[in-house]
Amino acid sequence: MADKRRFYVIGFLMLMAFDTLAQISFKVAGTQALPLEFSADWLLRVFGQPWIYGAFIGYIGAFFAWMTLLKHAPIGPAFAASHLEIVSVLALSWLLFDERIGWPQITGGLFIIAGIVCLAFSEEQDAAPETLHATPPDILAGAARGPHG
Repeated sequence: MADKRRFYVIGFLMLMAFDTLAQISFKVAGTQALPLEFSADWLLRVFGQPWIYGAFIGYIGAFFAWMTLLKHAPIGPAFAASHLEIVSVLALSWLLFDERIGWPQITGGLFIIAGIVCLAFSEEQDAAPETLHATPPDILAGAARGPHG
């Protein structure tokens, strides 16, 4: 169980890191390619920035991390935890770009973290063997025959 938990922690940290790299890289590349215009010069400015390639690496890394996690992790907590990059991007935007973070953003980030924790705990409880919801074989046999059978 400890190996599985370590796999999840490392996997979701990698997913968050790749997603965060992609979002921060897009922000920097987009800012450095201003002014926005539909022209060949603008495309050259965008693809001349090393940060755009950081964004591509981030998205490709996030894709492979997500696919690997989906093979093993329960979908509910996995989907919720995949949104941790919202919190990390919010924090890094404040640190790197001096963006204003207000109480709505802080509250939203705390709700994201609380939701992930709740789903993780509920998934652990669901993993325990359940005997109360077992279906007797005769009910399953009757369902297979149909309502009149």
